[in-house]
Amino acid sequence: MPDGRVVKVALVVLGLITMTPVLALVTPAALEYYGLTHLAPMEEALLRHRGVMQLVLGAALVWAAFVPAVQVPVALAAITTKTTNLVLTLSDSTTRPDAPMFSTVFDSLAVLLLIGLIVLRLRPAARRAAI
Repeated sequence: MPDGRVVKVALVVLGLITMTPVLALVTPAALEYYGLTHLAPMEEALLRHRGVMQLVLGAALVWAAFVPAVQVPVALAAITTKTTNLVLTLSDSTTRPDAPMFSTVFDSLAVLLLIGLIVLRLRPAARRAAI
């Protein structure tokens, strides 16, 4: 298992970056990052709500940095949400060109890192079970 500090720092960084969409809650201008302007009130409300959901996911990743027992379930939740976003955005030819490059790369790398964390966490358990 890699040094616990590396895992801790990685989860904190992933969590803090994941939280940034919550800025849409305090400034609708944050939605312009996604190329979204002139939104209907319901669209803006849904995207601001998405920001809060991202805040919760990011907070869970930070929490997992300090509570190893929750790392696998939190990683699975983050993998599920980030992969869903990638599939929905990149599989549609109308949304793909507008997908922010940073978000696409960040979510892709986050999924890979979190899969690696799960493998590292579960591998010792599998070895113990074989004994």
